[in-house]
Order: sequence, then structure tokens, then C-alpha cells
Amino acid sequence: MCGIAGVYAFTENGSKALDLLPVAAAAIKHRGTDAEGVFRYRSFGMVHSRLSIIAPSSLANQPLSDTSGRFTIILNGEIFNYKKLRADLINSGYTFKTDSDTEVALALYIKEGQEFLKKLRGFFALAIFDKVEESLFIARDRFGEKPVLYYKDADKFLFGSELGALISLGVPRELDYTSLYQYLQLTYVPAPATMLVGVRKLLPGHSLHIKNGRVKETSWYKLPYSLEKVAQNTLTYAQQQAKLNHLLRKAVSDRLLADVPVGALLSGGIDSSIVTALAAEQTPNLQTFSVGFPEHPYFDETKYARLVAEKYKTNHSEILLTTNDLHDNLYGVLENISEPFADSSALAVHALSRHVGHSLKVVLSGDGADELFGGYNKHLAEYKVITGGPGVTAVSQLDFLWKLLPKSRNSFVANKVRQLQRFAEGAKLSPQERYWYWATWQNEKEALQLLETTHRASAVSRLYFARKSRLLDCLNKNLHDLNNVLCADWQMVLANDMLPKIDLMGMANGLEIRSPFLDHRLVKFAFSLPASSKINKIGQKRILVDAFKDVLPAELLKRPKKGFEVPLQDFLSSAGKPLIDELLSEDFIREQKIFCSEEIKLMRGKLGESVGGGEYTKLWSLLVFQFWWKKYMA
Repeated sequence: MCGIAGVYAFTENGSKALDLLPVAAAAIKHRGTDAEGVFRYRSFGMVHSRLSIIAPSSLANQPLSDTSGRFTIILNGEIFNYKKLRADLINSGYTFKTDSDTEVALALYIKEGQEFLKKLRGFFALAIFDKVEESLFIARDRFGEKPVLYYKDADKFLFGSELGALISLGVPRELDYTSLYQYLQLTYVPAPATMLVGVRKLLPGHSLHIKNGRVKETSWYKLPYSLEKVAQNTLTYAQQQAKLNHLLRKAVSDRLLADVPVGALLSGGIDSSIVTALAAEQTPNLQTFSVGFPEHPYFDETKYARLVAEKYKTNHSEILLTTNDLHDNLYGVLENISEPFADSSALAVHALSRHVGHSLKVVLSGDGADELFGGYNKHLAEYKVITGGPGVTAVSQLDFLWKLLPKSRNSFVANKVRQLQRFAEGAKLSPQERYWYWATWQNEKEALQLLETTHRASAVSRLYFARKSRLLDCLNKNLHDLNNVLCADWQMVLANDMLPKIDLMGMANGLEIRSPFLDHRLVKFAFSLPASSKINKIGQKRILVDAFKDVLPAELLKRPKKGFEVPLQDFLSSAGKPLIDELLSEDFIREQKIFCSEEIKLMRGKLGESVGGGEYTKLWSLLVFQFWWKKYMA
């Protein structure tokens, strides 16, 4: 668990940023408090902060140089197959100073060049400087589990694990209104954009080579999905289950590798329950953790987590959160995001990570399974639209009724009405626009109205439509299939929402969260499966349930899908209201000149009313942005 940052100056003026490296190191120190290292060579410098999860004998002080002193590396992440790679390198004549994965990665780069990335199994963000060529190589793992952001102008190249590090290094603080427009719809800013003009996120599976002031970006990994190859899959359903069982068990084993105890986050859903079951088979007295909301039974799933914990005799802990507990975690969340990120479940993930971080440094999770096997409600909705039938027609024709009835995420009935209304609206749209509608919390018109009129043209520019088109690339196919939707979710929702959430909240509390479902061999296999193996009229995540039903309590197999959510409406109407009064006050909004004060006033007026859950997500998104703006931009 680490944080990285660096400066490559091209001119004397650019060299001034090198003096800011200590400030950048302070900005990422929360990502690793055990050790800090600095490397400087002429016009280049980089810093590394580390939180140790392996024994001292396996550690490498970073930045780490090879024996010749030519190459120096910093690495954030874990390489699970490094011992095998190390043995192969030793057989080729290499000698090592440490037993660390960092030194293995550097040796493999020296031996094989940029192609070495394809041999790595794990998650990482790394940077390697070459003194002889005076070049810099930066790479990010296949799916974006570890972040890298960067900025370039005529004087310098800057990079870091978080936007806060780049702000510390002096990037221009110019708000990107296209990014803000997308953020208001999605609650996050999709890569490669950031909330600041000129600052970019390195895409998952991409690398950068910087030399002589020029930056070359390369895609070293691409999601191995095509409908043509899916159609050629000859495995029977039984064979598919057997292979999935083997791959997931191997992925769990790999991610249990650590010199410290490894636990599991147990939500009570299918995915984390399977991971827990497989981990418990290999780890006696496995520590497991779940979070619940006793004041809000609709959001509480601890009873299902308890069933799994009892079945596998884990050392189980329940973190029961009240509205006041969410408030206690509010500033922990807001202070640890240096770019606006408004997935409200981050509040619960932060609270859970803070509790777990007191006793463990590494846990497993079930992240990624929904995107691989069709676990979200919108996936079932898409399946129903594709297959059609009288039920779909009836729901669509009753759109007028769903609009009249009260909608909320706080109860089963009101939430069902909300889902039916969104289904009816989405069923009328093209696959691309339907996907966008079901992925967003407010539509384009609503988001645009929140902006002050002078900013609307810059928000809805050609750049906006180009970014949106890239995010929908998986859906821009002649043949529409549910797997296209899963592909889009993998590249947009997982990479820009789910993975940043667990990275940011875990790192803020000294906790590394690993998901076996992100093993690239398992991912490749999952995207080779036909949609019929994932969803049919019987249910969702069909193959995952069938392959592992023997390890799950029967009660879990019968329960409907429940997302990991927090009681946001109650929180914002009570404990969170003082911050809303401060950051969304009419005076502040008018002075800021970003948002339309009348629209904000109307939105605030709904606080406490029985309105759709989306209204409170919109408020939360604004609150998160305002806190960030006041901290970094005011």
C-alpha cells in the first residue's frame, strides 16, 4: 500500500516543481505512513510513501535502484506471482538484494522492456527512471485498481497517485466544466478526464514513456471481449462452471498471499459470501467484517452475513452504524478525496475500513462480480428489454402511473416504483442512451440546469460528446447483447466508481482491499461466456450461483439483489444538514459563480420531503464538490 509522485523538468522554469516534492509527499502520506523515500537525479525527482503488509525481509526501500544504478523504480501495489518470476530470473543469471516484488518488477523490465507488464499478475501503478536515456516509464494495472494521474506542459511532466499530489506540485487550478457536467450526472469523473483542465488519469492497462519532453501513451492491455469469440465458446454449461470454480479458487489463493493476517469484507451478498467461503477453507478462524444500519432495517444485511460467518466459523465482527456514525465519518471521507467523488456508499466503506484497519492491513472483497456476471438490477432490466414480452410492454405503458406515485430508496415499495419508472423510461431509448440513463443519477437537462448559464456552453461542447462516446464504445456495435452492457460497466462503472472507492477509503485507513474477481484470467474467461450463462428468466449471476451453490447458505440463494447503500436521505436531512447550510448557502453559491442559485435553492427546499432517492444523491454530489472546491480552489 503506497503513494507515488514525481516531477520530470524539461526547462529551468520546470525545475521549480522539484522543490515542491516534499509537499507532494505530504499530500499522499496517508496512503503509506510506515516509510518514505525520495529519489533525485538532475531534472528528475520522485517520492514514495509505504505502508508495510509484508515482512521486513521481503521489503525493498523505495525508490529502488538496480545494481548498476541506471534504473530506479517506485511501485504502488502487489505482484502476486513475483516469486515465480523471481525464480525464473535467478535461473537466467539475475541476483537479488531483497525478496520484494518491486525488485522483481524492475529486473523483469530491464530484461524484457515494456512487454514485462504482460507477465505481472496483480494490481499496480509504477514508474521507472532510466539515467542513461533520461527517460521515464509509467504504467497502470489492467483494470485500474491503483491510480495514476499526470500533467504535462512545455516545462515539465508531473505525476502522482492522487489529484492532491499534483495540486501540491503546482498544476493550474482551472475547472473543467465538461468534467463537472459529467460528474453531476454520474457522481464521479470518468477517466481519462479529471476535474481540472490539463490533468489526466492514466487509463487502466495503459503506459506512458516520457523522453526529450515528449509523452507517448500506449495501451498494453485491452479487455479481451468480442461477441464473435463469445459465439465460438464450445464449453458446455457444466464445463463453464468447473472452470469458473477453478479460476476463482486460484484467485482467492493468490490474494491470500501476505506476511500479515488477511481477512474478508462480508456484506451478506452472493459475491463476498463466496469469497469468504473459499478463503475460510484456506484460513482457519478467518476474520470477517460486515456493516449494518440498525436504525434503517431496509439497508441492513447483517443477518445474511451472519449466516455465512456461522457456516464457516469465522471470527466475525459487525459494525453497526447510526446516522451519527455516518456523520463521524463524513470528514474522513471528504478530507481524503482530492477530486470530487460522490458515491455515498463511500461513507460506509470508510467506516468499515476504519474499524477493520485497527486489526488488519489486508482484506478480500467481492468487487467486480456484478460487472462480470450481471448482478445489478439494470442488467436484469436490460435482459428484459432485449427479450421483450407482455410484461415489458405493460410496465412501459404504465409510465404515467409510475410518475405519479411516490419514489424513494428508503422502502421496498417506494424503491420498486422508482425502478419501474426508470425501466419504463429506459425501455423507450436506444441501447446507448438507455445505458447512459440507467447509469446516471440525473439526466443531461437536469445537470445542465444546475450550472450557471455562462458555463453551460462550455459544458456541453464537442468534447462532452466525444468523452461520452468513448465511454459507450462497448455499446457502439451492430449487434446488441447483454455482454456489451457488462463490458461498458467494466470500463466505466467499475474503473471509475467501484475501484476508486475501495482504493480511496481503504488507503485513508491503512487498509488494502483485494478482490479475487479482478484476476485477469478470471476476467478473460467471464467475458468469453454467453449472456445466457449469466442471466436468464430464472435469475441473475446464474453461473456464479450454480458453480458455488454448495458453499452458500440456502437463504442467500433465495434473496433478491440488494445494492450496498447508505440511508442518505435521513443523513442529509439531519446530521448532514449543517454542512449543506454552509456549502450550499445562497451567498456562497452567488459568490462562487459556478452553479445556478435558483436551482440550488429549489433543490435545498426539497430537503426533508418524501422525494425520490435521486434527489438526495444530487444534493450529496453538490456537497462533495463544494467541500472540494473550498479546500482546493477557493
